[in-house]
Amino acid sequence: MKRQALGFSTYVVLAAVNGSAFASGFQLQEQSASGLGLAYSGMAAATQDASTAFWNPAGMIYRAGSEVTVSADYVIPSIDFNSAGGPPAGSTYNVFGNGGNGGVSTLVPAVYGLMHVTPDVAVGLSLNSPFGLSTEWDSQWAGMFHAVKSKVETLNVNPALAWRVNNFLSVGAGVSYQRLKATLTSAASLSTEARVDGSDWAWGWNLGAVGDFGQGTRVGLTYRSAVNYKLTGALWVNDPAATPVSAAANLKLPQVASIAIAQQLGPKLRLLADYTWTGWDSVQSLAVIITSGPASGFPASIEQLNFKNSWRAGVGAEYQMSPLWLLRGGIAYDRSPVQDEFRTPRLPDNDRTWLAIGASLRPNEQWTVDFGYAYLFVKDGSSNLVDPRLGNLIGNYSSNINILGVQASMRF
Repeated sequence: MKRQALGFSTYVVLAAVNGSAFASGFQLQEQSASGLGLAYSGMAAATQDASTAFWNPAGMIYRAGSEVTVSADYVIPSIDFNSAGGPPAGSTYNVFGNGGNGGVSTLVPAVYGLMHVTPDVAVGLSLNSPFGLSTEWDSQWAGMFHAVKSKVETLNVNPALAWRVNNFLSVGAGVSYQRLKATLTSAASLSTEARVDGSDWAWGWNLGAVGDFGQGTRVGLTYRSAVNYKLTGALWVNDPAATPVSAAANLKLPQVASIAIAQQLGPKLRLLADYTWTGWDSVQSLAVIITSGPASGFPASIEQLNFKNSWRAGVGAEYQMSPLWLLRGGIAYDRSPVQDEFRTPRLPDNDRTWLAIGASLRPNEQWTVDFGYAYLFVKDGSSNLVDPRLGNLIGNYSSNINILGVQASMRF
């Protein structure tokens, strides 16, 4: 019995890694409160503070002097599951309920800095989190063998360099040293929980360009490379009879490309727009390989995720109401990489529409304080998971997201 329990628990944990850690591919747009007020529209051309070191390093040329920006976005998701009922057509463990609110409120901080080495050369540094997720369902619910808690965090350390080629063109480049850390749990039985912890550091790079066409028109282009991880960690169950198992999984987070425009219309109004493409087809399947014990080298689980490439488009506006206050607003549409038949409760992602407002307060030449708020309408998503060992999870997810942001920038 003990061996059987351990074997099932190990399978549950491995299935948790495959079906979730990165299955919904959640890319965090929440990188600056100044951008939040625009629904992050046109960020590759906006160059409104030191966060341009991340959004488009070439934009650092258009920031005078040196600058530090500290930002924090508070993401408040609400995620509800509604089961289609019990078997045969519905969820196997429907009797245990719908799991409560699976959304977990999360603070997403970021720090940016830039300085000019010469009038035509600038350097910068970004410390932020480009990818992440956090969901947690009741310990006993209809999908407890698929997921209970999921937490994925990234830390991106991204130095960058910008060079003014001429009065029209500026270019920039950077390297990223990025850490990914994951904690995932699910039920192994009605009384025990399976858990996996894994992490890795990996390298990536990014490029950017800004063209200044005059007449208040700027166009920005950016590209961020894919990042390859080899996650290693421990798989275990909170049962005294169980022995931890080591495992590894390869993951390739996607490349991202964006084109944006910023257009000044008179002294007070600026319009921004962008189109961003994310190559999520880098995640088609995920294999977890056991790296300790007699089964070392054996693929414990291989799951087809079949992510599709996604895109995002947005428009925004800034209005200089007075020397002290600048107002912002924006709308965006964000396509999810997750296909209906592969959606999991780790992150039941779907297409979303952003509505955002914001403001910027500049009390003097040195300081600027930004505020932002966005509401995300998330399209309802179906759950169609059928698994003879973990149980079926058939039903529907409904979600919405509130985001609050605040930011301070100091120029010197």
